[in-house]
Amino acid sequence: MKIGVISDTHLDAPTPFLERVVDKYFKDVDLILHAGDICAVEVLDVFRGKKMYAVAGNNDGPDIERRFPTNELINVKGFKIGLTHGFGFPIGVEKRVATLFEDIDCLVFGHSHWPVNHRREGILFFNPGTFQGWIFFLCRRSIGLLTIGQDIRGEIVWL
Repeated sequence: MKIGVISDTHLDAPTPFLERVVDKYFKDVDLILHAGDICAVEVLDVFRGKKMYAVAGNNDGPDIERRFPTNELINVKGFKIGLTHGFGFPIGVEKRVATLFEDIDCLVFGHSHWPVNHRREGILFFNPGTFQGWIFFLCRRSIGLLTIGQDIRGEIVWL
């Protein structure tokens, strides 16, 4: 099973670039996870036809906060995935979000704009980075893919 993972789109509406990225990298995924900072609910239209989970981030307004939780626990093929955005200063966000869920196999988060793909204490910590990119953080655009088989593996895709 393949899962497309995106975070920090920071868009007011879908863009042609976002549509090209979704068509190229998420075409064959079974599920989409959006780790927050969507910024406009219309952005999610690019995932039409795909099963999707999303969470609200710190830059999301009331329309998104009403529609999506801040934390979501997802069961996929016998694996438990915690989905959240993150909070506070970008440095240290991984440590803070690690306290939000218990007994999970993977923790998907965003917020820092820095990709993360490693295991700690048996949990895959996965941050796809930022779709939009920010000069302030000197971050390149990226998304992610999770593959579920006998285990759960992550891949960062640089855009």
